[in-house]
Amino acid sequence: MKLTGEILLEDMCEAERARAEVVESVLPAVREAAREVDASAQFHMPHVRHFSEAGLLGLIIPTEYGGLGGGLRDLAAACFALGSACPSTALAFFFHCSAASRGLLAMEALEAGLFSEEEAPQVRQFAEQVLYGMGRDGFWFANFASESVKSEKAAVTISTEARKVDGGYILNGVKSFGTGTGVADKYLVTASLEGFDTAEGLCTFFVDRDGEGVRPRAPWDAIGMRGTSSGGIVLENCFVPDDKSLAIPGAFTRCMQMSRGSFVGNQMAAVCGYAGAAHTAYQNVLKHLTEKKFADTGKPIGTAPYQQELIGNMMVDLQTSLLWLRRQLQLESSEPPIASKHEVVKQWRLCKGVVAESGFRIAANALKASGTSGTMGDPARFLRELTMGIVQAFPAERGRLMAAQMEVEGAEQNLFGVGDKLPEQKAAEEKVAEQQA
Repeated sequence: MKLTGEILLEDMCEAERARAEVVESVLPAVREAAREVDASAQFHMPHVRHFSEAGLLGLIIPTEYGGLGGGLRDLAAACFALGSACPSTALAFFFHCSAASRGLLAMEALEAGLFSEEEAPQVRQFAEQVLYGMGRDGFWFANFASESVKSEKAAVTISTEARKVDGGYILNGVKSFGTGTGVADKYLVTASLEGFDTAEGLCTFFVDRDGEGVRPRAPWDAIGMRGTSSGGIVLENCFVPDDKSLAIPGAFTRCMQMSRGSFVGNQMAAVCGYAGAAHTAYQNVLKHLTEKKFADTGKPIGTAPYQQELIGNMMVDLQTSLLWLRRQLQLESSEPPIASKHEVVKQWRLCKGVVAESGFRIAANALKASGTSGTMGDPARFLRELTMGIVQAFPAERGRLMAAQMEVEGAEQNLFGVGDKLPEQKAAEEKVAEQQA
C-alpha cells in the first residue's frame, strides 16, 4: 500500500517508510476531527495523547534521547500526510517539531567547538531538556518567537526582554503568534537580554504554561488554520530559573550557524502541510466531478470543458508544488551538501511562495468546480485553510523580493532582530510596577 507521505517523498528508505507508517496510523483520527477543528476554532486535544503514544512527538529526535530518529525528510512527509487530513493539525505538529532545533543545533554547535569549556555544560543541559522532553517524555512543545512588531532589516523582530536577577531571569513581553497556546506541555520562549540591541542578545527560556506572569494573549479566530491555538502569550514579570535558561550571549547566533536554513528549524516542512491540503482538495473535487452526473446525458460533470479546464489548472499547480518541494528537500537534506547555505535560503524564499500560491489556486479552483454547494462543505474549508499559506511567515511577493536581493546584492536580510517594546508590553510593565509600589 502506498503511504500518503510517499506522494511527496517517493524514494523513502526502509527506516523512513517505517516512520511514515506510524504517521499513517494516526491519520484516520486526525481526518475524523478535521471539520470539528475548523468549525470550533479549537485544537483537538486528544491528538496530543495519540501522537505521544505513537512516539510522533519525537519524530525527529535521535533515538538516544528516546525519539524515532527521523530527519527533515521524515518531517516533510509527515506534515504532507497530516495536512492531507487536517491542515491545522499539520501546522501545529510542525511548530512542535520546530522546537527540536533548540536542542539539535545546540548539540551540533557543541560538537563544532563553538562554545567554551565553561559554556558547554549549560548548553548541553538545556539542549538535553529539549531532546529528552520531546523524545523520551513525549511532551508537546510550543515555540514562541514571533511578535507583531516589525522592522525593515529583520524578518522576525524580538522585543520581549529578559532581565537577569538572582537565580534566574525576569521576562516581559508579548508573543503575538505562537501555535500551541494553552495546548503545549512546554513553552519555549525567545527573548532578548537586557542591554543588547542585536541578535547576540537573543536567548531561549523554558516557561511554565501555567506559571505566574503567563497568560494567553487573545483567542485565535483566524480565517484559516483555525485549530492551531495560535493566540500567543503575554509575559508580565515572569520568572525563569537559571536551569531553564539558555542565556549565554551569542549562543543563539552560534547555534543558527549550524542550520542550512533558519534557527527555528526545518521551515520547508511547514508548507508541505499546505501541499498535502491542496492534494486532498484536488482529490475530493475530482471524485465529485467523476461521480456526479448530468441529468440529461448521464455523463460525469467532469467531462464538461469548463470543469476540465479547472482540472487541468489544478493538475499543473499540484505538480508544480510537489516538484519545488522535492527540490528544496534535496537541497536541505542531501549529504554531502550540494549547495551553499546562501543558495539554499534563496531557493527557499522562492519555494515557499510557489507552494503557497499553488495551493491557494487549487483550493479556489476546487471551490469553483464544486459550485454553490461547495461553499458549505470541505471545498470552503480547504480554501480557508490554504488562505493562511499566502500570508503566514512571508507572502510570495516578499519571498521573491528577498531572493532577488540575495541574487543581485549578495546578502540576505537578517533573520532575527531586536526591537523596541510594544505598547502592550510597556503597559504590562507599568501595571506590574504599580502593583509592586
